[in-house]
Amino acid sequence: MSLSIFLITLAFIILLQSAIPFLLKGSIVFGVTIPEQHMKERAISSYKRFYSATILITGFLALIVYFLWAKNRTLSEDQVVFAGLAIQFGILFLCMIMYLYFHAKTTKLKRTHKWGAGLKPVRIADLASHAKDEMLPSYMFALPALITAGLLVYTASQYSQLPAMIPTHWDIDGQPDAFSQKTSFSAISLLLILLVIQGMMFGINVMTKRSGIKLTSAKKKSSQVQQLAFRKYSSWFLFFTTVLITILFGFIQLVIIQGGMGNAAFMAAVPLGFLSIMLIVTAVYAFKVGQGGSRIQVTAEEEETMDTTFVDDDQYWKAGIFYVNKNDPSIFVEKRFGVGWAINFGNPIGYIFLLVSILLILLISFFI
Repeated sequence: MSLSIFLITLAFIILLQSAIPFLLKGSIVFGVTIPEQHMKERAISSYKRFYSATILITGFLALIVYFLWAKNRTLSEDQVVFAGLAIQFGILFLCMIMYLYFHAKTTKLKRTHKWGAGLKPVRIADLASHAKDEMLPSYMFALPALITAGLLVYTASQYSQLPAMIPTHWDIDGQPDAFSQKTSFSAISLLLILLVIQGMMFGINVMTKRSGIKLTSAKKKSSQVQQLAFRKYSSWFLFFTTVLITILFGFIQLVIIQGGMGNAAFMAAVPLGFLSIMLIVTAVYAFKVGQGGSRIQVTAEEEETMDTTFVDDDQYWKAGIFYVNKNDPSIFVEKRFGVGWAINFGNPIGYIFLLVSILLILLISFFI
C-alpha cells in the first residue's frame, strides 16, 4: 500500500511540476514580468521546454528506479516510506534549483535587451468587476463546521463508551499506530484540529475575496473574464478541499468512537481514495484554470495597444516567489510560479493569521 501511494503521488508531482511553465500567463516567465511584445521570444520558449523536459525525464527515471528497488527487495514499511519521501523532496528541490536558474537567466535577458523600455506602463484595476465576482459566499465555509459541531455533541454523548486508549495517529494503511490515554481533551482533539482547519479555510476565502482584480492592459476584456473565472474556481476548489477534509476527519472520529468501520482492506482504501480524489481535483483545477485563469479560452475582440504594457511589479517579488508590498492592501495575491494564491508579506495580517492557525494545530497535537 505504501508503495502504491508513493508511486501515485510521485507521478502526480512530476507531471504537475513539469507542466507548470505552460500553465502560467505568457506575460510571467519564471517569476519575471515580460511585456506582451516579447512573450514569444525563442529564448523564453527554450527555457520552458528545457525546464519541463529535465523535470519529466529525471522524475520518471527516479520513479522507475524506486519501483524496481522496492519490488525486488525485502524491505520494511519504514524503508519504503523513507525512500519515497526522499525522492519527493529531491524532485521538489530539483524544481526549485531549476526555477532559480531560469529566473536569473530570464531576468538577465530582460535587462540586457531592455524589454519594456519606451513602453508606457498602464495599471488597470476595474472596480466594477467585483459586482460580477462569482466567488462562493464566505458563509458556505461555515457549513462544514456544523458537521464538526454535530460530531462534538455525538462524541460527548458516547464518551463513556470510548476505549481507555484513544488512537491519535494512523499509519499509511489506515491502522492506528499511536495512542493516548482517554481524557475529555484527547477524545475531541481531532475535531478541534478540524475546526482550526475549517476556520483557516474560511479566513482564506474572506481575504482572497477582498483582493484586487488586476486586468491586462492589452487584453482588458479577456483578462477580466479569466480573472473572474480564476476567482470562482479557486473558491470552489477551496470549498471542495474543506468538505473533503471534513469527511476524512469525520470518518476517523467515527472510527475512534465505534472502534472500527469495516475490515482492514476498507480501512486501507479510505486514505488511498482520499488521496486519489484530492490529486484528481487538483489536476483538473490546475490544467483547466491555469495561473490567473490563463487556460480559460476567451474569444473577445481587443483593441491593439502596442505602445503600452502593464505595470512591472517585479521589485515586489523576491526571487519571483515571495510578494512583499506594503502599499498593496491585498492579503493574498496570485502566485507567480504556480496556480493559486500567495501571501503578501508586506501585509502582516495574512502570515500572522496562518502562523496562529498552524501554531494552534501544533499545540493541540502536542498536548494530546
